[in-house]
Amino acid sequence: MALGSVLVKLGMLSTSDHASVVSMNLFVALLCACIVIGHLLEENRWMNESITALAIGVCTGVVILLTTRGKSSHILVFSEDLFFIYLLPPIIFNAGFQVKKKQFFRNFTTIVLFGAVGTLISFSIIATGATEFFKRLDMGSLDIGDYLAIGAIFSATDSVCTLQVLNQDETPLLYSLVFGEGVVNDATSVVLFNAIQSFDLSHINSSIALQFIGNFFYLFVSSTMLGVVTGLLSAYIIKKLYFGRHSTDREVALMILMAYLSYMLAELFYLSGILTVFFCGIVMSHYTWHNVTESSRVTTKHAFATLSFIAEIFIFLYVGMDALDIEKWRFVSDSPGTSIAVSSVLVSLILVGRAAFVFPLSFLTNLTKKSPNDKIGIKQQVTIWWAGLMRGAVSIALAYNQFTRSGHTQLHGNAIMITSTITIVLFSTVVFGLMTKPLVRILLPSPKHLSSIVSSEPSSPKSFFAPLLENGRGSEVDMACTSIPRPSSLRMLFTFPTHTVHYYWGKLDDAFMRPVFGGGGFVPFVPGSPTERSVHPW
Repeated sequence: MALGSVLVKLGMLSTSDHASVVSMNLFVALLCACIVIGHLLEENRWMNESITALAIGVCTGVVILLTTRGKSSHILVFSEDLFFIYLLPPIIFNAGFQVKKKQFFRNFTTIVLFGAVGTLISFSIIATGATEFFKRLDMGSLDIGDYLAIGAIFSATDSVCTLQVLNQDETPLLYSLVFGEGVVNDATSVVLFNAIQSFDLSHINSSIALQFIGNFFYLFVSSTMLGVVTGLLSAYIIKKLYFGRHSTDREVALMILMAYLSYMLAELFYLSGILTVFFCGIVMSHYTWHNVTESSRVTTKHAFATLSFIAEIFIFLYVGMDALDIEKWRFVSDSPGTSIAVSSVLVSLILVGRAAFVFPLSFLTNLTKKSPNDKIGIKQQVTIWWAGLMRGAVSIALAYNQFTRSGHTQLHGNAIMITSTITIVLFSTVVFGLMTKPLVRILLPSPKHLSSIVSSEPSSPKSFFAPLLENGRGSEVDMACTSIPRPSSLRMLFTFPTHTVHYYWGKLDDAFMRPVFGGGGFVPFVPGSPTERSVHPW
């Protein structure tokens, strides 16, 4: 009998393993289909890979729903741990690794103003509006913590989709503002969400509010510094030990693992992993990447871009399948009007909440700008407002964390919030995402001589072998630079250097940072190495 019991258990285990293998086969095949179809639709002005993956996911969900006779619509169970630990880090790191640092830090104050202060404004409007409107609807039992969580969930923009609808070569200022704000916005939303869950909100007073604000700024600064320190540590280790003389594989492995370690350290110390890994990517692209050999540079650039690309497709494909999860829709089937009303109210609050900070903060920012070229025009403000309306996987992950238990929903109000979140993500990604590219072309037509105006960044990972690294998604550099003379200082990147954050950082970078941590012109001297033969000092 004992032997029979063991055999039965082994048979069940084998069946479970086989089902997992079947699920993974289907999912990998769907990922391949997304890549192929996305390639065929590359020139389409309306479509992008996010919308393509969403559409394929929805169609697949319909097929699975029909074949299982309404029992299930997806082949994998959504987990916020899967999203935050495995899928989000490569996306955010690669974004920091390839971002135009010159544009990003030149507009750093505006980005932080939009991403932090703007998110707080949007959070306040959405949370307050949800509290007022939802109490009039039959929503079930939602407490003050749920309403504040709703504000944090729907104030999180979709920086992943922003990468695909904007091009940082065609609209560098717009891209740096929208994408930089999106990364800081996601981090701010996650920090707000975690802070809401950690505080006792039943008795809110001034001391709790001050503690909340202090905790927010502590997490913001600590997360940024952790990413910077981890990036500098990787640069120093590779510069001093110079792994490339023996094995380029070790260089590549160390860069990938140190990047991931920065994110996991942030999670370990309850910080914002999004901010940490983003700034780690910026620091690695400026220092670490210049300390490795040619082959390692090409390998790491392709590896980071490929991992990010697969993670993006994975997220949107799953969101499309999860949109038809029958368990959640069954709970709201008896009150479709309530679900539609909740989704409509939330979309309206998102529109108002974003407009409430984009236009006023742009006006305040323009007051501090001396040059008309640095000011944010009304057409750019409209585009920034519109491009940031998309909601994505961060909102879904936070909603699952707040309103489900192990991916399952048992309460009526919670089910309405989950289905409304999925509806808003699909609606905003498809509608706002479809209209963003045409809107940019109409409001901000790119001049024909743009390619001759947009300057490349010598410190960029994409500046080394542009023909090899070009992947059609808006490269940071448009020309190979092995034959272009390097400026001797970061200050020469500016025609008229001003006393900005970037200016003072350039002085510190030339005097101390690059001699210690490496970078362009400060790679280790190893006679006969690929780096020594091909990279000339700046």
